[in-house]
Amino acid sequence: MYIAKEESFGPVMVISKFKDGDVDGVLQRANATEYGLASGVFTKDINKALYISEKLEAGTVFINTYNKTDVAAPFGGFKLSGFGKDLGK
Repeated sequence: MYIAKEESFGPVMVISKFKDGDVDGVLQRANATEYGLASGVFTKDINKALYISEKLEAGTVFINTYNKTDVAAPFGGFKLSGFGKDLGK
């Protein structure tokens, strides 16, 4: 889907289904984009959330919330997003 691959700025959330237990498939789909500014993981399983957050190619990963951060916290994106901290100095 176009919306799942582009970097949208606005009140947009893409929710997609996946097979139960297919965490690696979810990660593959989530990382199959040119962008990586921020992402969100919603789950009852904290171990799964931590595993996924380590594997996501995103500058910020929110767990069971979204866009709750301190403006003084460092941030940046991966790939073509944000400040490109994965290729920074």
